[in-house]
Amino acid sequence: MQTIQQGFTLKNKWLLPVVQGGMGVGVSAHRLAGSVAQLGGLGTISSVDLRRHHPDLMQRCAADDSKATINACNLLALDREIKAAKALAQGRGAIAVNIMKAVQAYPEYVRQACQSGADAIVVGAGLPLDLPELTADYPEVALIPILSDARGIQLVLRKWLRKNRLPDAIVIEHPKFAAGHLGLADVIHMDNANYQFDLAIQQTQEVFEKLGIAPIPLIMAGGIHQPEQVQQLLSLGASAVQLGSAFAVTEECDAHPNFKQVLVDAEPKDIVTFMSVAGLPARAVRTPWLDAYLHKETKLQQVAKERDCSEGFDCLAFCGLRDGVAKSGQFCIDRQLAYALVGDVARGLFFRGSEALPLGKRIAPVKELFEYLLLPQARPV
Repeated sequence: MQTIQQGFTLKNKWLLPVVQGGMGVGVSAHRLAGSVAQLGGLGTISSVDLRRHHPDLMQRCAADDSKATINACNLLALDREIKAAKALAQGRGAIAVNIMKAVQAYPEYVRQACQSGADAIVVGAGLPLDLPELTADYPEVALIPILSDARGIQLVLRKWLRKNRLPDAIVIEHPKFAAGHLGLADVIHMDNANYQFDLAIQQTQEVFEKLGIAPIPLIMAGGIHQPEQVQQLLSLGASAVQLGSAFAVTEECDAHPNFKQVLVDAEPKDIVTFMSVAGLPARAVRTPWLDAYLHKETKLQQVAKERDCSEGFDCLAFCGLRDGVAKSGQFCIDRQLAYALVGDVARGLFFRGSEALPLGKRIAPVKELFEYLLLPQARPV
């Protein structure tokens, strides 16, 4: 790839200003993250249920489907994926692990990621107020919370300052455009002006000044798909941008080819926002399964009740289906995402952002995506 001058520094590592977001279940594993890092970027492995990429671990879980065995296999899979990604990167770039605060095994995933050599821990779907304590023995690991506005950022910074630790970077994600779980309690708040990138950057910089701390790299996420957006955000003071869906449709993405095809074929009218089992809104492609679910959602919510986890382990600390909370989603998210991973269009839940994909209807190499977003001469006339 041609030399790109722009970039940012994370724990003394110079990185390209386009970050690959974490995507579960298994969508961003070692192949995608390692390929991004090999080019000099920040590649991100999603920690959720990675055993599904390892047939021997799936066989072990089939023989013993206890919660303890499944959790142990997922930690072993995370260790394998981090090491494989770093081997693929060959010392270039950096490897992050995205861990949802909302998953029940969040502390275990954080510790495993550090022990296995991850360069960074990225945490969303909740406020990671305890992340400094969990990583205290690994000061070399960069800590990156995902938040949506300056108010949340100020809260995290104040809490972390008392622990003599600050984030090494902050992802500011706009919930109106992002894919997957969205960082807001209700869709009615989606148009809050504080989520607008220019205002979020300005207000966050004011928070830095008020707290008397040096500027922290800001990584903007949600709806970014054009080179002009990248340059505008960098000019406003962002250090980088983060994309998820655009990387999900690259050749190196760890999901099945059918998964990628569903995402590239989706038109704006096919992308919907709905309430997930985690108690958060989510955004995905209206596939046959999601369409059928939305048609019966009200009826399912009316009969919601507590039940045992259908998958044999509690993947989320809060699950609307398991806990019987009617206002939340009434389906097993791990199962539906696992179907999507293997390209099961009829039964899968396919997360995707609301905006156009940078390279249109093509599934292209990671390198081409970087060049399109960062090299003027690589853009179509």
